[in-house]
Amino acid sequence: MYLSTESLLVILLVGLVAGWLAGQIVRGTGYGLVGDMVIGIIGAFIGDWLMPQLGLHLGLGIVAAIINATIGAVLLLLIVRLVRGGGGGWRTGWRRR
Repeated sequence: MYLSTESLLVILLVGLVAGWLAGQIVRGTGYGLVGDMVIGIIGAFIGDWLMPQLGLHLGLGIVAAIINATIGAVLLLLIVRLVRGGGGGWRTGWRRR
């Protein structure tokens, strides 16, 4: 599989925007440049798998990709929040209060 530089930049841009949006929706703040990008890219994979399972198709283009990745990233963050107990956040780590 060949991935051009432009394709890689689009993937990173979509991941960054989607991760930032998901952070705003779920927590109210972002997770930093790298954190937003990772969350957005993983969310894009989740969204690409989930949307066809639900029979939803958002269309083509970068806006549809961002929406799709954001939906997946929000679901990812909600699942992480449920697993971690809902409190704290990324900054508190694994320490107990």
